[in-house]
Amino acid sequence: MSEPVGFTRRAVLGLAAGAFALGLAGPAAAEVDFAGKTIEWVIPFSAGGGSDTWARFNAPLLSKYLPGKPVVVVVNEPGGGSTKGTNLFAARAEPDGLMILGTSGSTQFPYLLGDPRVRYDYKDWKIAMAGPTGGVVYTTPALGLKGPEDIGQLKGKDLVYASQGATSLDLVPLLGFRLMGLNVQHVFGFKGRGDGRLAFERGEVNIDYQTSSAYLKNVQPLVEAGQAVPLFSWGVLNEAGEVVRDPTFPDLPSFVEAYETMTGAPPSGPDYDAYFAFFTAGFPAQKMVFLPKDTPDEIVAAYQKAFEDMKADPDYQASAEAVLGSYGQVTGALAQALFEKGTTLQPELRSRVAGMLASEYGVKLGEE
Repeated sequence: MSEPVGFTRRAVLGLAAGAFALGLAGPAAAEVDFAGKTIEWVIPFSAGGGSDTWARFNAPLLSKYLPGKPVVVVVNEPGGGSTKGTNLFAARAEPDGLMILGTSGSTQFPYLLGDPRVRYDYKDWKIAMAGPTGGVVYTTPALGLKGPEDIGQLKGKDLVYASQGATSLDLVPLLGFRLMGLNVQHVFGFKGRGDGRLAFERGEVNIDYQTSSAYLKNVQPLVEAGQAVPLFSWGVLNEAGEVVRDPTFPDLPSFVEAYETMTGAPPSGPDYDAYFAFFTAGFPAQKMVFLPKDTPDEIVAAYQKAFEDMKADPDYQASAEAVLGSYGQVTGALAQALFEKGTTLQPELRSRVAGMLASEYGVKLGEE
């Protein structure tokens, strides 16, 4: 197997080490005062999905620790595989700290692939916080599976998946299912993973995945009620850059383990390299919070300090793992390193995936 594409935690820590001692850049955050203000946190997805759950968990605590305790309101702007709301932020956000953007891998992927709907550039933003996450693939018991050990029974079955689009975060399951040799019909056009879950609950689709926060909140009850069967998590990267089990779901096999169960061998080759690149951009560097690049350093510093103070809050510590999973939200140099790695793609992998999407799914992207 070729060397993994993307970052390892060790590599990211190395990138961050030189700048870590600098702490939060700019003047003291105390110079900023949002008293009496309302801050819009734009989430370019529908309600009920992982990004929405993540933002709504963080918003009250962010309000508590920003100077002046402003009201933080989550604004859902779904559409276009998350490009609609992100384009809106790019066009409207002023550098005053009163509008922030929460992105996901579904926002990064269209950018990485040159999707013509993209009217935003990550280079135009400053990062305030990054939050890795995971995800779990599950199916319906109607297909006869009892648990992850039965994943081989999916071979030859007609599967249907509710997708936000081929250039959204749903590219990871598209590439992963394809690599496994599963027969999956991807129905494009859903506005968020929450909508995909509802389609699963209505019986319109029979395989789905949710990011960790949405899975814990909305799918685990379905599993406990016997209405859903978990198959595998995407996994996380260890310090050597290897895919291992997600600590939030230690009893579930990782994608690599599930692949080996189905095929009898570990994944390798250029198609796996392409999958791995988008998995890396989509999950270890998935959730990020941005401000416009012209935002004064003291405002960015105020946000970074608020996120750091939030993590020390007893309410956050008591609830974060149950809601978000076992992932740390980071600021400063480490967030910057994740930002850079999550928004960069090797040209040959972009070309390979773009060619596959065009030939197999009729999805044609913009020119380089």
